[in-house]
Amino acid sequence: MAHLAHESAELAQLYNRRFNSHITYRNQIWKVLTEKFFSRFIDPGAVVLDLGCGYGEFSNHVRCAKKFAMDLNPTAQDYLVPDITFLQQDCSQPWDLAEDSLDVVFTSNFFEHLPSRRSLADTLGQARRCLRSGGRIIAMGPNSRYVGGAYWDFWDHHIALTERSLVEVLEIEGFRIEKVIPRFLPYTMVNSRRYPMLLVSCYLAVPLAWRMMGKQFLVMARKG
Repeated sequence: MAHLAHESAELAQLYNRRFNSHITYRNQIWKVLTEKFFSRFIDPGAVVLDLGCGYGEFSNHVRCAKKFAMDLNPTAQDYLVPDITFLQQDCSQPWDLAEDSLDVVFTSNFFEHLPSRRSLADTLGQARRCLRSGGRIIAMGPNSRYVGGAYWDFWDHHIALTERSLVEVLEIEGFRIEKVIPRFLPYTMVNSRRYPMLLVSCYLAVPLAWRMMGKQFLVMARKG
């Protein structure tokens, strides 16, 4: 428990240092991403878990019947809208959710922060347990093939992933791959240029731009 408390406190400090000055802009970006792109893959009647929810940029904007958000950082709850059920825990340990209770597990820029490949495999095992048959996992993250050395500019990056390595572990854990986009979004919104939301919408509408500027993968898979 002392180890968990230390990790939670360290996460809170990292979040504060890295994201607090960007909260408003990140929320604007995620409102566009959710409405213009991710909403087409999430039914309005779905039960959704935002895994590694951060400050709730996705879960605060997604439209669905019921929302859960999971993060080890206790301060994440302070940024979630009231209709979201917050789960503070180590995601590689058994989730406080029933089997076959979720329709979608969404995660963005999270898997690379897990401490080991075993933690990632165990996390995917929990996702599979809690997803209903045919339920979908949507995972986005920096593609180490295209990011290069900048991947390690963040202190808490531990696992270097590409779309291919994520596909492999998903298949090992019993998922059926549905969509793979090696290049989707640019690498990071931290300490980078801020773009008008109209330009963000235009970027999402032009897949050719993804192939030029994208450095994050997007992988979707279903529980078989």
